[in-house]
Amino acid sequence: MSQKLAYKRALLKLSGEAFAGGRASGIDFAVIERLSDELKSVAATGVQLGLVIGGGNILRGTAASEQGMDRVSADYMGMLATVINALALQDILEKKGVDTRVMTAIRMEELAEPYIRRRAVRHLDKGRMVIFAGGTGNPYFSTDTAAVLRALEIEAQVILKATNVDGIYTADPKKDRAAKFLPTLTFQEALVNGYAVMDANAFGLCKENKLPIVVFNINQPGATARVLAGERVGTIVQ
Repeated sequence: MSQKLAYKRALLKLSGEAFAGGRASGIDFAVIERLSDELKSVAATGVQLGLVIGGGNILRGTAASEQGMDRVSADYMGMLATVINALALQDILEKKGVDTRVMTAIRMEELAEPYIRRRAVRHLDKGRMVIFAGGTGNPYFSTDTAAVLRALEIEAQVILKATNVDGIYTADPKKDRAAKFLPTLTFQEALVNGYAVMDANAFGLCKENKLPIVVFNINQPGATARVLAGERVGTIVQ
């Protein structure tokens, strides 16, 4: 394993919306191809990487429940959407030679392995990239919470929160030109100022367990590997 790594084991949280690219919904396979190239270069550094993917490009449970669907059923549908995204990413990663496992919080052995913590850690130790799908397996919990939970369980040293902007700003940089970029934040500062790093449950878990979060732009080529090498990329919350 490379001596230049700042983090030897990490968890990357990807939004489902990122998989849609410029579309309103669905999967843009050109986006997954580009993302897979990025992840392949990360795997080559020797980092042990887990991933959690959202399902918002297919169905978001909270949005479906707001339209009148039963919240529990809607959340389970959202969990299944994350499995679809995970299988799509796995397929393209493996075509590029990256050894990958999908583990689901809801049992569906014909498609993927059930999530077992010790088995997940074993896969990481063997150099496999592990994609955690199905959220936490429970309704009312977001994939942000699932990402933090899995990161803590596999003893990741950092959570990488992939976004479409360069990090955390004082306001939305796409709407407010006066918005200032914040390279570092404490958990308390993020909480007091109301910066939407993650949802409240997920953020609270990170704060309680002193798990740092790096918020960065996934669209910058090589950004993920640079973060893991310890370069100052995006915003670090700790």
